[in-house]
Amino acid sequence: MLSSPEPSLPARPDPWTALRAHTPARIALGRAGGSLPTAARLDFLLAHARARDAVQASFDAEALAGALAAAGIAHAVAASGAADRATYLARPDLGRRLAPASRRDLEARAAAWGGRDLAVIVSDGLSAPAAQRHAVPTLAPLLARLTAAGWSVTPVLVVPFARVKLQDELGALLRSRLSLILLGERPGLGVPDSLGAYLTHGPGPDRTDADRNCVSNIRPEGLPPAAAAERLAGLLLAAARLGRSGTSLKEDAALAGDAELSPPAP
Repeated sequence: MLSSPEPSLPARPDPWTALRAHTPARIALGRAGGSLPTAARLDFLLAHARARDAVQASFDAEALAGALAAAGIAHAVAASGAADRATYLARPDLGRRLAPASRRDLEARAAAWGGRDLAVIVSDGLSAPAAQRHAVPTLAPLLARLTAAGWSVTPVLVVPFARVKLQDELGALLRSRLSLILLGERPGLGVPDSLGAYLTHGPGPDRTDADRNCVSNIRPEGLPPAAAAERLAGLLLAAARLGRSGTSLKEDAALAGDAELSPPAP
């Protein structure tokens, strides 16, 4: 005799449901028996697929260069040592240095571009959509504020497949006092287009991550680009005034004392 199937259990709400209004994190998803509700499971799979797509997405460096030009930002395009995305993901070391041809080109430009206050790189990193969407809205107000304060800035270098440390090679090559790189962060589940910005005082081959300050989660739903530009400007001004960055530059104390816009002291 065949037994009738057991009735499906309805999804039960989670007692923490009210907390979901305060965070995009996956909390208070409810429960159906001992499992997640179907809707929560499908939402997780969709977010995971979007994160994978962001990592694999193509980076249109020429389109970004066009957007920089439209915003009136001087720029150039260069290459890292990683020739394609598969190599970039498998060989992080190649993303930390310029391709030989690009290094030679920048060495030739060093006489004209060298010795400025700030060198800037934009890259896709681990999320091309983040760079395509948020780099220009962040850089435009940032560079406007710095140049109005008397800072000299190199043309923004668009470099596909770059890692954070590439800013050290570029900064040393051009003898810039500070360097800044904007690149896509590793996508999270639900956040596929987050932009990160890293700045370093006195960039050079001996610099480590401890020598950098990071502003992350730059996107309209996180730290909006205009607000990120203000925060980065304050950090750059403080780093220049105090002559340090990274763990020795405490953000709250540095920004609290930054009452005056001024270029770095010689």
